[in-house]
Amino acid sequence: MRLVIAGLLLAAAIIIGVVVNVNDPGVLFAAAAPLFGDWQPHLGPGTPVAVLIAFLVVAKGPELASHRFALPIAYVAATAWTFSLAMIDGWNRFVTRLTTDDEYLHEVPGVTDIPAMLRGFAARIPDFQPDSWTTHVSGHPPGALLTFVALDRIGLGGGAAASIFCVLVGSLAVVAIPKAIGTNAVLPFLVLFPGAVWVGASADGMFMGVAAVGVYLLTRWPLLGGVVLGWCLFLSYGLVLLAPLAIVAVGRRIGWAVAGALAVVAAFAISGFWWLDGYELVKLRYYQGIGDTRPYWYWAWANLAALALVIGPAGIKGLRKDKWVIAAGIAILAADLSGLSKAETERIWLPFAVWLLAGTARLDKRWLTAQAVTALAVNHLVLTNW
Repeated sequence: MRLVIAGLLLAAAIIIGVVVNVNDPGVLFAAAAPLFGDWQPHLGPGTPVAVLIAFLVVAKGPELASHRFALPIAYVAATAWTFSLAMIDGWNRFVTRLTTDDEYLHEVPGVTDIPAMLRGFAARIPDFQPDSWTTHVSGHPPGALLTFVALDRIGLGGGAAASIFCVLVGSLAVVAIPKAIGTNAVLPFLVLFPGAVWVGASADGMFMGVAAVGVYLLTRWPLLGGVVLGWCLFLSYGLVLLAPLAIVAVGRRIGWAVAGALAVVAAFAISGFWWLDGYELVKLRYYQGIGDTRPYWYWAWANLAALALVIGPAGIKGLRKDKWVIAAGIAILAADLSGLSKAETERIWLPFAVWLLAGTARLDKRWLTAQAVTALAVNHLVLTNW
């Protein structure tokens, strides 16, 4: 029944999206609604590689889960899967996704004084100023920009390094989640995660990996996990919604986790950036742009249709009364109802969506096939923006 409902929801989102785009172009600001991209069937150099990887994972998935070196094998496989999906669109598109005028790398050359940048960061969030941040930098706390500035400082500047970095860090979720939930049975489903389409390459894919590592660390070393999740707060304002997953992970040792997170918050505050100030200003910036154009009546439910493609049929089938699934679901529901997540949630919700696969441990190979088909269909039919 869940699959039928998801199918109907997706069909409605596509049909209504097409009708709205034909009659009033620009309102949804998503030509392939409910996904942000363009309907453009295509093949690429990554096509045969992606098909081969999918075949191997489907054939050997259960064996992978019980292998002595299951986690490193899964990490390599997930990284290869993500790269191969990205190469369906081609190398040039992959290495330029983070270099456009709206993206982080556009601002990196202008950051010559990091302390000064932090002190003046909030003032540059609102739009229509001579020095307003680009769309993505303004929409996130300074940690995201700092990450790419740091890469540039160590000699890894440019779009190729940034995109590869996002894929390598994003794929850490495949290792962290099984360790956190205590079973490797989910590994094949994490490897063929359809959301990998948007991990290669988007900063949100990188956020997904950092967040997953942070949640895992909470289960072992709460203070360290708190520090990592504190850093997540400065990668994306929306990652405050990791709280339900953090609570499940840390249990009664929450005091250590809070202390670790507060240390990061304090470090940024001392440096001149107060998280709450940034959050209030980013809401202003959101409604200065397409956030005010995109209609809530459509995206409040079409976001969930996009989510169905991100987690795939196995993710939908695996939805059950599992503490990790419930926690991720609460985070997603809160993000959706807020009205601050209208479209592009296929990448924005990656740090939460990947945890919904915690319920796939009992599924068989048929569902692995369904995951691969979903990812391949999306990547070949839609030219996604990420």
